[in-house]
Amino acid sequence: MLVLYRAEQRWEDRAFREFPRFLHAGDCLVLNDSKVFPSRLYGRRVGFSGLVEVLLVQPVSENAKTWTALVHPGRKMRVGERVSFDGPAAQVTLEAEVIARAGWGERTLRFEYDGDLYDLLRKIGHVPLPPYIKRADTAEDRERYQTVFAREMGSVAAPTAGLHFTGEILDASRKAGAEIAYVTLHVGLGTFQPIRGEKLHAERFHVSEESAAKIRAAQRVISAGTTSVRAVESLYLGKRGETDLFIRLGFAFQRTGAMLTNFHLPESSLLMLVCAFAGREFVLSAYEHAVQAGYRFYSYGDCMLIV
Repeated sequence: MLVLYRAEQRWEDRAFREFPRFLHAGDCLVLNDSKVFPSRLYGRRVGFSGLVEVLLVQPVSENAKTWTALVHPGRKMRVGERVSFDGPAAQVTLEAEVIARAGWGERTLRFEYDGDLYDLLRKIGHVPLPPYIKRADTAEDRERYQTVFAREMGSVAAPTAGLHFTGEILDASRKAGAEIAYVTLHVGLGTFQPIRGEKLHAERFHVSEESAAKIRAAQRVISAGTTSVRAVESLYLGKRGETDLFIRLGFAFQRTGAMLTNFHLPESSLLMLVCAFAGREFVLSAYEHAVQAGYRFYSYGDCMLIV
């Protein structure tokens, strides 16, 4: 864990097991409890021989039968086409029709099924591992690519800063005097897609009254992950239900006083958020140190604590 001290413009190399030492009475640690679901599907275009890959992003109807999705290959998937997904061992078949299309491989799919879609996805879906993990997903990934506090189903990528926490670290954080508040922001296109323009895709989020009260009462809010930061700041900007908040240089943080975050890809909205919080030159210098010191980047990598 690389610790950045904004006021002193310095950093030091620490270990994540020391994280609770940086917490005090009056602090509130904010964690995103969104849970990754097996949102990657492999199927066939009905009437054609070609395979298609679909990444479900978020439902756009109350009955969860209509979804925004990314499809590959995108050019071939036209409005009106049907896709059939099945799992040989599970003896389950699921069909969907393309009812709308947008740029960059985005499609709107309408599914036909009985029962609960998430139950079906557990049988035929795949864990949406990041593209830089060059292997097929395994049964073990359904547990490993989750935080220990994941509860609310809905993310297509893990809120990765939360992956560092264990039950022991959470207990130690409470013993240090910090309150823990859970928010839910379902990771979608707004978090992990490259920046294309001035806006991010909206993502679903929710903060309970209990958590909102803890956040309001805290002397300092420590957000674990950029998704927690966006949920906290969206709450204070009066957003409800969905947020397309794009945090970048010049943003006036309302409540976030410290941040735990992983190391992110260049030219991503995540890195822009971190630079907005700690300063661009300071962050990029710290990244240079992290590279030289052998820190691991991305989802299963190391982390930064910015205070």
